[in-house]
Amino acid sequence: MPPSSDDEAQIVRLIAEFVDEQVRPAVRELEQSDTYPERLIEQMKSMGVFGLTVPAPYGSSHVSTRCFALVTEELARGWMSLAGAFGGHAVVAYLIARFGTPDQQQEYLPRLATGELRATMALTEPDGGSDLQAIRTVARRDRDGWIVNGTKTWISNARHSELIAVLGKTDPDARPAHLGVSILLVEQSHGVQVSRDLSKLGYKGVESCELSFQDVRVPGSAVLGKELGRGFAQMMSGLELGRIQVAARAIGVARAAFDDSLRYSQLREAFGKPIWKHQSVGNYLAESATKITAARLLNRHAAECLDSGRRADLEAGMAKLYASEMALETAIQAMRVHGGYGYSTELDVERYYRDAPLMIIGEGTNEIQRNVIARQLIERGGLSW
Repeated sequence: MPPSSDDEAQIVRLIAEFVDEQVRPAVRELEQSDTYPERLIEQMKSMGVFGLTVPAPYGSSHVSTRCFALVTEELARGWMSLAGAFGGHAVVAYLIARFGTPDQQQEYLPRLATGELRATMALTEPDGGSDLQAIRTVARRDRDGWIVNGTKTWISNARHSELIAVLGKTDPDARPAHLGVSILLVEQSHGVQVSRDLSKLGYKGVESCELSFQDVRVPGSAVLGKELGRGFAQMMSGLELGRIQVAARAIGVARAAFDDSLRYSQLREAFGKPIWKHQSVGNYLAESATKITAARLLNRHAAECLDSGRRADLEAGMAKLYASEMALETAIQAMRVHGGYGYSTELDVERYYRDAPLMIIGEGTNEIQRNVIARQLIERGGLSW
């Protein structure tokens, strides 16, 4: 039985307390030293965070997409990297729960639910970003299964994930190209190599890596759902959840930037009065609060669409587009409110400014989001009011 709305509200409150009591006091040292947050990750496992998208009977902490987004938002309010530490994992679990065979579900979902098994997805390649149909990673049959060759890049949690959902071509000659794409569930132990770690502006503490697949052998049962050529459609479905998660990350960062700005504007005085009373600063606060509220409502709508079983690519794309642009704008405004202190590493504001751009390019760039939204508007005949 799924948790009630009261149960889900309690889950969100517990995560918020964890963020305030455990994450925020530790984040600055961890972030500035680019240290993997092992202790915090273990606490997240014990709280059931890694099982939020794993349904019964395989997991005990499955929640609605709306609750999943709110949990993500709270974690990102503390440190966006923590929300990223389980984002791809949650999408892989969702994909296996929705499309996997009974054997695949039994093999992976119980361990994914506890975080004993960590997962990530491998989509992006060095020569191509958002054009997933143009991927070059190829899986060829042999009598024992599949042999995978290719390179994937910008893979979050690559060193801490034992299971990788790899998007690859199982039929390179298929036309249209997306009909030749499948998802393969590849375990690190099959011989995947982490070829290098990628240095980043923000999103510290959690690794982003390049993965090399050189004659990596996987069993025939590794194809998600076993039916070939379904991978592109499956991944697009998974990215609906992924984009809701990225939107929630953006909202969490924006909330943190706004909260710090609101607090600072009441303490800092200039020309004999708190700076919030100066119209320019007050306008920043008013605009940020309004846009954060709008982004939350957009993301809630997208989550409710997904929970109802409807397509949510339009709604998730809108939420991700708006929330990510809003987060960067709010982070910049927080720096303006804080003045010189906003540029100092002694405060968290500069971290929000470095973390916010990731959501603009992650899970499909915002340029792609606009294309998705426009295409869906045409297909649906406009908006349904």
